[in-house]
Amino acid sequence: MGSPQSEDAPVECAVLIIGDEILSGRTQDTNLRDIARYLAVHGIDLAEARTVRDVMDEIVEALNALRERYDYVITTGGIGPTHDDITADAVALAFGVELHEHPDILAIMSKRWGGELNAARRRMARVPMGGDLVQNPVQGPPGFTIGNVFTLAGVPAIMRGMLEDVGWRMRSGVVTIARTVRVEGSGEGVIAAPLEAVAKAHPKMSLGSYPFFGPEGYGSNLVLRARDAGELDATVDELVEALRGAGVTTIKLIDPEETRA
Repeated sequence: MGSPQSEDAPVECAVLIIGDEILSGRTQDTNLRDIARYLAVHGIDLAEARTVRDVMDEIVEALNALRERYDYVITTGGIGPTHDDITADAVALAFGVELHEHPDILAIMSKRWGGELNAARRRMARVPMGGDLVQNPVQGPPGFTIGNVFTLAGVPAIMRGMLEDVGWRMRSGVVTIARTVRVEGSGEGVIAAPLEAVAKAHPKMSLGSYPFFGPEGYGSNLVLRARDAGELDATVDELVEALRGAGVTTIKLIDPEETRA
């Protein structure tokens, strides 16, 4: 379950998006964005994301690779009532356990639908042996967790609701802070050298360039991310000085409250 890490090592999570509809383009995935934002609040890095088809072997292979490499894995999709909803089967196979109909889920569904539950609905009650439930405050049955894997619904509103029962189960890390240096009227060809020099001087920090173009001009938003506020502020000053040394004249520091990176 993930790699052994020191106390101050980043906490890392991967996301496995499951569904033919995502890869075909019929459905646009928004879950990855929402999960990334949610994890960031808890100081957890979203380190990798994969999208796989509704194919058992491919899901199992991807899941085993991700859960071995990272502290946590969140899967989305494939826990509905139809024949192609095979995520529960794949998770059970990956962990080498059987599936069982969880009595709490059966009770929830019986209360909602009443009477006899048909086979399709009973599929949504299946949970790997040894797994726990992830509560669903929106509608329908819960998700589940086993080991370092959290299996959530693919419907965005339901997935977001389930996330609220995930964060407290994870080991939190130090929250990453972001600052943005906005350069106007200079292209990436001009800012590349000073940006690279500062990045090499601070290898543990994330520095990225995000160019923009529009009727009012062009330039780049240079986003710096770090866990140490003091180091981050000092590096921002260092970057501004390097940019000015390269002849960049229009530089703006975006207020931290306005940073959305």
